[in-house]
Amino acid sequence: MRCREGDLLLSQSDEHTATAPGPFFIVMNAGSGGKDADSREAAIREVLSPAGRPYRIWRVTEIRRLPEVARQAVELAQQQHGTVVAAGGDGTINTVVQTVLDAGCPFGVLPQGTFNYFSRTHGIPVDTAEATRVLLHGALRPVQVGLVNGRAFLVNASLGLYPKLLEKREEHKQIFGRSRLVAMFSAFVTLLTPPPQLVLTLEEGGAAEEMHVSTLMVDNNPLQLQEMGLPEEHAVRHGELAAIVVKAKGVWQLFSVVAKAALGRLGQADTVYSFPFTRLTVKPLRRRRIKVATDGEVTWMIPPLAFSAAPKTLLLVVPLRGAAEGELR
Repeated sequence: MRCREGDLLLSQSDEHTATAPGPFFIVMNAGSGGKDADSREAAIREVLSPAGRPYRIWRVTEIRRLPEVARQAVELAQQQHGTVVAAGGDGTINTVVQTVLDAGCPFGVLPQGTFNYFSRTHGIPVDTAEATRVLLHGALRPVQVGLVNGRAFLVNASLGLYPKLLEKREEHKQIFGRSRLVAMFSAFVTLLTPPPQLVLTLEEGGAAEEMHVSTLMVDNNPLQLQEMGLPEEHAVRHGELAAIVVKAKGVWQLFSVVAKAALGRLGQADTVYSFPFTRLTVKPLRRRRIKVATDGEVTWMIPPLAFSAAPKTLLLVVPLRGAAEGELR
């Protein structure tokens, strides 16, 4: 079964339609379930209850349960023509999207992460109460989704050094808390002992090239590309994906790349090569499986890795102003 509202809008890829008056099914990553989660949940209820809109909140404290709860939310949205909502960071949003994309249900976001690239790109407020009001008064916009071996990603997918950075960052956040400062500290520590380079064969448009790389990132987020200073943001806005190949070797070259990315000058780095594409196949040398990070969630995948934009779009609830103006420029 597919969501009726989703079927209606998929044929209107260039139009924006007001959200339907159905119920909201909210999957909330409560982390440790502390006071901050209490206040965020209270903010959601304080907006939705007076509005008279039916809703249900799943407060998930165990990350491994997110896929199961997301499936429950999608099933109810299909039955009641409702909207599935992810409340959390980019990783939580990614987990819920894995189920929502095929179902075709309208999808809302209440950003509660560290960087919130996906929500910021589409003008969704970081404040929980304001983002909840967008659910009530927003519009639906078709949004591009990336795929790697069938797994969806909204911001980026990567292999090599970047998945290691993400794993270490999660370890440090468990100890020191979630903040951009902790993320920067974690990256600094991890770069001091970088893993060996990968040998990858990249096949695109009938041509193949073997490369020695520290990291390969495939980006689907114009805002992230813009902040790093890469021109491929324009290609991503028009239906392509962007490949970023980091060939830097050794600690100091890697630090140089990170510094340029932070300053918005990654395109000036001699050890970085980027290009837009429609379909890209990546074959690691002598590896039966490889770690791939999708929107910050690290999983094992079996090569070759096939990257492309998904044939289906995600029906995202965005602010009315954002729907009129398009993606963040």
